[in-house]
This record gives sequence, C-alpha cells and structure tokens, in this order.
Amino acid sequence: MKRTHEVRPGSWLAAALAFSLVAASCGRREERGAEAGYDPLARAREAAGRVNNPEASVPPLCYTKTNGSSNPCWVCHTSAHGPNTRSDWDLQVEYSFSETALKNHYENLFVDRRADMAALSDEEILRYVREDNYGPLRRALAGAPGFEGYVPDLDLERGFDEQGFAKDGSGYRAVRYKPFPGAFWPTNGSSDDVFLRLPEAFRKDTQGAASRAIYTLNLSLLEAAITSDPDAPPDRIDRRIEPVDERLLGFDLDGDGTFAPGVTRVRRLPKTYAGGASSVPLERGLYPRGVEFLHSVRYLDPDVPGFAARRMKELRYARKVLSLDRWALLRAQEKELDEKDEGLLPVYTGSAMSGLRNAFGWQLQGFIEDEAGRLRLSTDEEHRFCMGCHSSLGVTVDQTFSFARKVPGEAGWRMQDIRDMPDVPQLGHTEPEVLVYLRRVGGGDELRANDEMTARFFAGGALAEAEVRRAAPGGDRDLAFLLFPSRARALALDKAYRVLVRGQRFDLGRDALPTPAVNVHATITNGSTGLEAANRVYRDGRLRLDWGATATSAR
Repeated sequence: MKRTHEVRPGSWLAAALAFSLVAASCGRREERGAEAGYDPLARAREAAGRVNNPEASVPPLCYTKTNGSSNPCWVCHTSAHGPNTRSDWDLQVEYSFSETALKNHYENLFVDRRADMAALSDEEILRYVREDNYGPLRRALAGAPGFEGYVPDLDLERGFDEQGFAKDGSGYRAVRYKPFPGAFWPTNGSSDDVFLRLPEAFRKDTQGAASRAIYTLNLSLLEAAITSDPDAPPDRIDRRIEPVDERLLGFDLDGDGTFAPGVTRVRRLPKTYAGGASSVPLERGLYPRGVEFLHSVRYLDPDVPGFAARRMKELRYARKVLSLDRWALLRAQEKELDEKDEGLLPVYTGSAMSGLRNAFGWQLQGFIEDEAGRLRLSTDEEHRFCMGCHSSLGVTVDQTFSFARKVPGEAGWRMQDIRDMPDVPQLGHTEPEVLVYLRRVGGGDELRANDEMTARFFAGGALAEAEVRRAAPGGDRDLAFLLFPSRARALALDKAYRVLVRGQRFDLGRDALPTPAVNVHATITNGSTGLEAANRVYRDGRLRLDWGATATSAR
C-alpha cells in the first residue's frame, strides 16, 4: 500500500486537521517553544551506568502463568534451524531463571490505571496520538554536538514511492510483513512499521554508479536468502520476488537455463550479491555486514485504515557491524549458554550513547517517549530490555524477526499494513498461524489479558475455529479481521500507555494493560512449568512462513 504524508481523506493528517485547526496552530507554537529546551540525550546521560535490573533482557512475558495448559512460549523457544543453532525448546518445560531474575521486576504489569485513564478523554488521546514526535527528534539530534549514536536520517514526511523506496534518497525501503504472534499484534496495543537499508555498495553497479536495478536485485537476493527454508537443499529453494534482471548478475536465478529480465522466482542462489557488492558472500539465513533496520512502534489510531498513529512510542535502530563466520556464531551461542549455566549475568558492550552490541555482531539503539511525549534516547537499562530477544533466541533469523516474515515479492515492499494479508501457516505447519497460536495459548496474548479476543473467539470457553479460519488463505476475511482491536479497545490501550509514559518507569516494564495482569508470576520458583506433563510442549515454532501460492494485495 502506498502511503504519503499528504492531506487526503482518510489520512492521519486529515483526521487531525479536521479535529481542530485551531489546536493544530497552537500546537505548532507550543512545539517550537518545547523544542527550544528539548535535549533527547539528557535522561540517558544522567542515568549512564545505572542498572536496577541486571536481567532487564528477560522480557516480562516470560513470567506468564502457564497453569499447565497455556503455552505462549513455543513461538520464541524452539528447535534449531540453519545458522541459528540455538535449540531452546526446553525452556517450555522448565522455568530456568537466574537468581536475580526470580523476582519479576516488571511491576507495571500489576498497576491499576483505570482512574487515570478515565481522566483522559477520547478527544484528548486522539489529539495526542496524531501529533508528530519524530520530526522534533531528528531536528534535535542533528544539532547535538558529539553524539556518536544513530541520528534518524529517514525523512518520513517525504514518504515513499510506488516501490516502497524512500523519496529522500536515503536508501531505506519499507517492508510489509506478518506481525510476530502475541504482543506484537495491533490488538495488544501497538502498530508499527519497518524500514531496511543495505550498504551503499549494494546500491551501485560495478562502475560505482547508483543503480535502482542493482539495488532491487540485491534486496531480492537478500529476501530469498533470509525467508527461504535454511534446511532445504540449495536446489529446493523457491521464493517469489519482485521482477529483477538476472542478466545484471550473470546467474540463472529461476533455473530455466537462460538469463532474462523480469524474473520473479528464485530457485537457486548465487555465491555473491550483485554490482558493487559482487565481492560480498551471499549466505543463507544471514545478513551482510552494514545492513540497517529502522523500526517505529506507534500508538493506535482507530480512524486510520491501518491503525498506525503518527506518534511513536519508540524508535528502534539496528545495524550489523560485524559478520561472524559459522564457527564464530556457534562459539557465541555456546558462550551465552555456558555463562547462563554458570549463573553469570548478561554483559553487553557499548552504551546508550553509542548503542549496545550483542555477541552476534548487531548494534542496537532505541528512543522512547519522555513524560511530555517527546522521543528521548533510552537509558542503559532501557537498552538492555531489547537485547534478550535480539541475542541468543531459538526462533530468530540472524537475531532478527521482521524481514523473515516479509510478504513475498512486490506486495512486501510497502508500508506495513495487514489488511488483505492472509493468516498463512508457519513453515512446516499446515494450519494457519493465528489459529495455532490461539489453540496453544488459550487467549489472544501471552498473558491471556486480551478480554476482547477472548470474547470474540473463545465464547463459551471453546475456540471458534471456523471463525478464525475465515482469515486463512481462501477465506473471506484477512488478518485485520483477526488482529485489529475495536475502537474502544484501541483508545483504552492508548490511554493506558499514555499513563505509563507519564510515570517514566520503563525499568518496571513498558506493557500497559487496561486492567492489572492476573496470569503473571510476581516471583518464580525454578522447575516444571507443567506443560510437559500436559503434553503441551512444541518444538515446531518457526519464524519463517509458508506463503505457498497465496496472492496478497499490493495496494
């Protein structure tokens, strides 16, 4: 779907302007005044080196109560595939926390925010989520002396072209993908978008001239390398891609015996990328050094077709700064396991100012809202929160999530939008992914706190499978039917998170529930989860998806 930031019917900007032209004018004056004293680095600078929870990399969802029957753990902890040799499905069987992590530090899960939420009107929260806090961050960091971290260089106001490329010439490209099961679904609180950029050499031909055709080809090669089954033989790859010219590569991608333009299948992978990156090895399941991801986590706007609000809760950036060979990757994974077995707490290099680096060559940096809603650099501890899921986890593909779940071909190079996207199965599965998740979890999120999903799909206590299957390939509905919240729930989730932001205690968790969590342990006793005895341990969780012959909308 093409989205621009023009004033048009149905856009977030049109809705905001229609809401109050006077308020918009006042807001611009207030913004200029606020920016004058706005230092997005101040909080991180003041909190440098301070960590209250050394196990902040353990996410709050790991404290869920299984009651011996609900298993949301399978989507992350699974068997090993490809270069990711981490097989951690045993974490479904037993709680295995360090002594420090036995206490659930995420006290925000248990806070009752309903009185504070009631003080926020619908009009106030809608006005809030429709304001821009990304532009002010860019301007503030552009003038920040000595800042060695990531300065956002994507101009969202200029938008993207029909192929998903940023119009500002930055090299970023929008990625449309199926959201990871559970907390990342819009019905659980946030919308998002993802942008990918390959290094400059991947965007040029062998003479050093910029080439859209070469860049498109290299992005498609990466798509095939990341999304295809890493355990399949090299001659059994089959990925649908956007049309590319294999003559620029001198390699028969579709295996038809000729070199031709307009190729839309990859059935064989070359040894290297194309053009200026022709010396860079193409490795299945691994990204090349220098690849960048920009990920915005946004509020919900129920009056926008895709529910993506203008205001960001967080801005996350990742760059692969080192490429490890297979031996080094294996050693890094073994080292993490050894340290865990020895009871050692995780250690990461870097700092909030430069970003934290994991053992696998990725450097991560994040920005989060301050109490006024402006984006600020995350503190050292707030950065640690991101590291657990992007380090040694069984399900990830080169420590990442989104791109491996990209919609195939042209339809996947767009701004994120789950409308017209089917509920396809995970790779190796035959049943739709959301259906399998709901079966295994018994609810619409890890904590079984999504009462709306429970009411919709578990009326009477039994899963309404026929209703969920309507979004499967060939059905009459789509993922939006399953995963978009009602207007009332969207506003309640926005209000709950706004209340959390005002408190600025992200060290106590950033999951803002409309009502206090019930299915969560305040403390953990290591030992059985009860899932093995109930025969509810699953080793088949896969990040990659089986799109099959499914056609998805390119709108």
